[in-house]
Amino acid sequence: MHKAQDYYPKCPEGFLVSLARTGDRAAFEELVRRRQSSIRGLMRYLCSDVTLADDLAQQVFFKMWLSIRTLRNSRAFGAWLKRLAVSIWLQHIRKKDALRGATELIEKGGTNNDSDGVGMDLDNVLATLADPVRLCIVLSYNEGMSHREITDITELPLGTVKSHINRGSKQLQNLLSAYKESPDTEITS
Repeated sequence: MHKAQDYYPKCPEGFLVSLARTGDRAAFEELVRRRQSSIRGLMRYLCSDVTLADDLAQQVFFKMWLSIRTLRNSRAFGAWLKRLAVSIWLQHIRKKDALRGATELIEKGGTNNDSDGVGMDLDNVLATLADPVRLCIVLSYNEGMSHREITDITELPLGTVKSHINRGSKQLQNLLSAYKESPDTEITS
């Protein structure tokens, strides 16, 4: 005989959210299973530290469990969960030691000025951006959010969001321009 939760992988997300709001653990577990990859990915882009990203994602799902009953509209679940993730990230960067970033830059040898871009990748380049700039860049380009949506989720003024995205995009362009094709690199289409 099948249990109700055997059917949860096939259920619409809104139905699972409604069940999780009533305390159904199996429905909650299915929601986590469906959303964990995207939340972990978002956190990894934000912090460039796999272990920390996984810890922060765990915090997001713990907070989700504690507060899912407050979600009024199950169709708003995706945006609500993303807002929780950004909130956890903002709490983290407010708590972190102000000198920690300076120490990390010293350990990395400052900014990477290698003309051939050796050892540079997108995660490392994103990590060089200031936390609020990186947050806006990731939400805009990785999550596909509009400036207004970023303003709503981060509570930053619209002008600040636009400025962070513009400034961050220029910084990324400059840093990534260090990548050059080596003569022995073959490009296939």
